[in-house]
Amino acid sequence: MHFDVIVIGSGLSGLSAASLLAKRGLTIATIDKSYCPGGSCGAFKRGDAIFDQGSSMLFGWGEKGFNAHRFLFNCLEEPITIIQHDLLYCVHYDGKKVNFYPSIAQFIDEVATLFPGQRDNLVRFYADMQSMYEHVMVENPSYTTPDEVDKKVALKSLLRHPFSYIRFLSYMNVSAKALLSKYFTDEAIFNFFDKLTSTYCYATVEESPAILASVMFVDNHAGGSYYPAGSTLQLTGALEKVIEEHGSTMIAEREVVSILFDHGKPSGVLLDDKTVHTAEQIIYSGTVWNLYGKLLPHSETTKKQRIWAENQEPTYPSVVLYTLVDKEAVDDGTLAVEMLVGRPDALDEEEVTAYIPSVDDKTLCADDEHIVLAIGPSFGDWASLDPDAYRQRKERETKRLLGVLAKRFPTIKEHLRHAELATPRTIERFTMKNGGAVAGPKQKLGNHMFKRQHIRTAWDTLFCCGESTMMGTGTPTVTTSGIAAANAILSKRGLEPYLYQPDRKEYVHLIKAPFTSDQLYASSNAQQREVQLLARRCQLCEHPSCSQGTDLDVRGIMRRVTVGNFVGAKRKLGESSVQNPETLEPNCIREEKVAIGKVCEYLKDC
Repeated sequence: MHFDVIVIGSGLSGLSAASLLAKRGLTIATIDKSYCPGGSCGAFKRGDAIFDQGSSMLFGWGEKGFNAHRFLFNCLEEPITIIQHDLLYCVHYDGKKVNFYPSIAQFIDEVATLFPGQRDNLVRFYADMQSMYEHVMVENPSYTTPDEVDKKVALKSLLRHPFSYIRFLSYMNVSAKALLSKYFTDEAIFNFFDKLTSTYCYATVEESPAILASVMFVDNHAGGSYYPAGSTLQLTGALEKVIEEHGSTMIAEREVVSILFDHGKPSGVLLDDKTVHTAEQIIYSGTVWNLYGKLLPHSETTKKQRIWAENQEPTYPSVVLYTLVDKEAVDDGTLAVEMLVGRPDALDEEEVTAYIPSVDDKTLCADDEHIVLAIGPSFGDWASLDPDAYRQRKERETKRLLGVLAKRFPTIKEHLRHAELATPRTIERFTMKNGGAVAGPKQKLGNHMFKRQHIRTAWDTLFCCGESTMMGTGTPTVTTSGIAAANAILSKRGLEPYLYQPDRKEYVHLIKAPFTSDQLYASSNAQQREVQLLARRCQLCEHPSCSQGTDLDVRGIMRRVTVGNFVGAKRKLGESSVQNPETLEPNCIREEKVAIGKVCEYLKDC
């Protein structure tokens, strides 16, 4: 088939680009190896519990600052409900708990308890960073990557606050440590900031570019942290909904094995089932290593390009432990995100971030349960293990991570209901992130900003977005890269790009925690809400038994209905030859079967 644009990968960046282009009326095909969209921002289910695959704390939804997600949904005119955390998170550091308050003054009070002699320096440092942040990020919102910035707009912004802009640009090739050294003399405080940059940039203060760290240090407070009400399924599902409501196509469980060329330009893709799709433009949202190492034919690239891509240094591999525990295991006062620091002076495998989204979102599991995710680095070799050694290693790693969590939640082992581990190999299998490096290439000096993959490539029909591009890791940054890629194609086609408008209507609805079951689908009518609740019971099985031997994508239909994408669900139903979907219900793995027939009957009538 031929499309206006093919998007390779349905992670957050690819979905952002595809939804914006579909909104402008282009025909888009978004292709992904997985059966559910979202990539690292995806989700899966075990029983009635919903687990975030990776991203479980999101920035970029606030009313000011680096709020790329708010901008995206306002441009799409797609309503979404987002839970705003009262506190951003906390860090358990050197035996003390440091709360990250929205108020920088309160936060300084917290940090000063660790470094009492540095209070004045902390005040001075954050005052300078906040002033620069307000001038550069807040007063002149820009939702694009550095390589796509309009020079006239940039000049206008520079002239408005020349000192702040010159200072900001001077941080381009300076390390975060060099910046901090202008304010602090206590070596121990560098270790503390190390934990912040390692968590968000996957690089130390010596490696992190000051131009990125200076924004991060302030934006975490000014912008706030958030969680999509009802799980990350609601976020990625809403983007898929926009794509399908505007007539474009999602192609799931198909892997692009090669980018095809015509007269020296990318013109289409070959899939693993031997089908070919062509397009005027292609957006690639995966890793730079897969692009130059697998998808682009060597006959069309240079040795220099391939070596450059190969030499991009990856961030460390990660492991993720997903647990479901008795409510008693999590004490009152626990935050939705808590960072557990191992050694203050070094990065080790006890450096774990614990996500407990059920603290703020009560719809994710039963009332007597909590979901606890633990993500951290893994420095051992997973790739060369045989099946037995791999299984044994997983068991040891699960026990190790439970031990790390037990230092914060002492009774977690006694209250454990379910535990499973995603190794670097698991992460690569589901997200195609090479070696389980969840953050792609390391955003470090010498490998940052303009030295990374640009939105535009050497071919004027191929564009890129995602963690390998200039903005690097994090949900707001990959979303920004998707916006930039969409705008680059719109500009090439002579269509109106998406730019900041101060009077744009708001579609992001921020709410305070907790989000409860009675709030779920509260805006739907009674019949629609009933159907969505029925669909939400679907397990989204990797290998669904209910539809085995048929062409009915039960899992895809239920997932779409769950997030309110009735247009996409009805289209999926119409593509099937199954006349009586209720006959598939006995094959459902649940003891109380999912009401496949009732949901499908509603779709036929809606």
